[in-house]
Amino acid sequence: MWYLYGVVLLAGIANAIQPGQNAALAKGFSQPIAAGLVVGITTATTVLVVGLVTGRLSWPSSGGMASIPWWGWFGGVFGGGIVITQLLIAREIGAGAFLGLLVTAGVVTSVLLDHFGWVGFAVHPATPWRILGGILMVGGVALVALF
Repeated sequence: MWYLYGVVLLAGIANAIQPGQNAALAKGFSQPIAAGLVVGITTATTVLVVGLVTGRLSWPSSGGMASIPWWGWFGGVFGGGIVITQLLIAREIGAGAFLGLLVTAGVVTSVLLDHFGWVGFAVHPATPWRILGGILMVGGVALVALF
């Protein structure tokens, strides 16, 4: 199970690199949002290839589809929003501030999601230590963004 942390670590590294890649792609297009279509196509292709290679690509049954909450179908909207911010904003504020804000906002939001068990997460109380961790991240990203 520990290898999963390594995979997440690699995803975090990719998450830091991707805004720069997407911003460079957007700069090369006359309309930056068009670059988002390239990102979406390559994302879909990556998911398709990994699904086919691993044998983990199948559609749920109609009963399985009906059991998915309405909000579960909109995860791609948030992913698209992240890509658009990478295309339009990352170059302007820099990699450190961009990713710092992105990750910190995600961690602080995650503490709330865990505390209340929202959007399918198991309940993990917002202990003082978790809250302190979020506060320290806010302070850290402020330092990165300001200096």
